[in-house]
Amino acid sequence: MQWETVIGLEIHVQLATKTKIFSGASTAFGAAPNTQACAVDLGLPGVLPVVNEEAVNMAIRFGLGIDAEINQVNVFERKNYFYPDLPKGYQTTQLEKPIVGAGHVDITLADGSTKTIRIHHAHLEEDAGKSLHEDFHGMSGIDLNRAGTPLIEIVTEPDIRSAEEAVAFAKKLHAIVTTLGICDGDMSQGSVRFDVNVSVRPKGQEAFGTRTETKNLNSFKFMEAAILKEVARQIDLIEDGGQIIQETRLYNGDTGEARSMRSKEEANDYRYFPCPDLLPVMINDERLAKLKADMPEMPDAKKSRLIAQFGLSEYDAEILSADQATAAYFEAVVTACDDAKLSANWIMGELSRSLNQSNIVIADSPVTATMLGGLINRIKDNTISGKIAKEVFEVLWQGECNSADEVIDKKGLKQVTDTGTIEAMIDSVLMANAQQVENYRAAEPEKRGKMMGFFVGQCMKASGGKANPGMVNQILKQKLDG
Repeated sequence: MQWETVIGLEIHVQLATKTKIFSGASTAFGAAPNTQACAVDLGLPGVLPVVNEEAVNMAIRFGLGIDAEINQVNVFERKNYFYPDLPKGYQTTQLEKPIVGAGHVDITLADGSTKTIRIHHAHLEEDAGKSLHEDFHGMSGIDLNRAGTPLIEIVTEPDIRSAEEAVAFAKKLHAIVTTLGICDGDMSQGSVRFDVNVSVRPKGQEAFGTRTETKNLNSFKFMEAAILKEVARQIDLIEDGGQIIQETRLYNGDTGEARSMRSKEEANDYRYFPCPDLLPVMINDERLAKLKADMPEMPDAKKSRLIAQFGLSEYDAEILSADQATAAYFEAVVTACDDAKLSANWIMGELSRSLNQSNIVIADSPVTATMLGGLINRIKDNTISGKIAKEVFEVLWQGECNSADEVIDKKGLKQVTDTGTIEAMIDSVLMANAQQVENYRAAEPEKRGKMMGFFVGQCMKASGGKANPGMVNQILKQKLDG
C-alpha cells in the first residue's frame, strides 16, 4: 500500500525581551537557578500580572512578517494543569482570541519547487520552569528562572507532507523570527522548540489518520530523524494489524531512540477559562501602522534583492538570505572585495564548514567579514592560489594573525607568477619524467587531458603549491604539445 505522511507543527519561539511577559524579572540566560523568578512568576497570593508591551509588539511583528491577520482585541486564558515546574498550577496563554490569526509561510524545496504552508494562528503565552534530572541522585531539581519567559506558540495547518518539507519550513520560520529580531534563534538553549504532529493515511484517502505528537525538538537534524522514525513506526504498526494511539512522544537525538511519554490531552482536559487578572489587549490602528513602518527586509524580499543586485543563483540567494546574520556578513564581505560569487562560495563552503565543526554561529566567527574580504582580494590579484587560500583561512580561523596579508608575509605563501621561474620548474619536471612525456605525446588527443593532470600535480608539488595553477597549465601544455 502507498502511504501519505501528514504533518502539522507547533513551534514555541522565546521572545527576546529583557523582562518576562507578566513581571519585571530578567530573562537573561545563564543565571544561577531560581535567582530570576519573582513573586509574580511564582504566583504568590496577592500578586497581579502586567502585560509586557514589547512582547505584544514582537507578536504583532511576527504576524506582519507572515502576512497574517492581527486580532486587535485578544484575550488571555488560564490553562490548568499540575507539573512541578509550573508553580502557579496554571499557564497564562491565549486560546479563543489569539493575537495572530491566519497567515502563511512559503518554502523552497531541494528540487526548486515552492509550497505554501498555512499558519492557523500564533498566540502569546508564558513559559514554564525547567526540571533538571542530572546530579540529584534519583531526584529532580526545579529551576524557575525560565518561568514567565514570553513565548509565541505558532500552530500550522496540517499542510506538510514529508520530513524534507518540515525541515524547510522550520528553517524558513527560524529565518523569519531572527530577521524580525524577536528571537535570538539559539535552538541549543531552547529559544526555538518544535512539537511535531505526525499521522499517515493511504494515498488518496481524505480523512486524516490518528496523530502522535513528538515534543521539544530543538534541532533541524533531530526533527528530520524523529519524523522519519515515527512515520516508519506508524506504517509498520498499521501494516502488522495494529492501531495508532493518540499520544505524546519524546525523541532522544543523542541516542536516536523514541518512546511514548503520555496519552495525548485534549483542550477540555485543561479547563481553560478567561484570566481574571488580565484585561483584553487592545491594539489600535496607530500602533499597527508604526510597527508596519518599522518592519525589516524579510527573507523572501532579501533573496530577490540578492539575486537582482549581485547576480546570485536562486540556490545561493536562498541560503544566504535564510539567516539575518549570514546575509549581513555576505554583504560586508562583498563590500570588502567586490566579488559576490567568490564571497558566496567562501561563506557557503570553507566558512560554513568551520562554523559547523566548531559548533558556533556566524556572529561568533573568528574570521570577520573584513578578513575574509581581504583574503578573497589576494586570490583575485593572484597573490595566492585557491589552495593556499585555504591554508591562509585556517591560520586566520585559529586567530594567529589578523589579516590575510599578515599570514601570507609570515608564512611566505606568496604565489609564484614569474614566467621564467615557472618555466625552469616545468623543464625540471619534464626531464625527470621523460617516459611519461613520451607516453603523453604518443597518446590520442582525447586521452591527453587526463594525463595532463599528472604533470600539473608534479609541478605544483615541486613549487610547494605556490606556483600559479593557470600559468602552470598554460606553459605545460605549450611545452608538451610543442
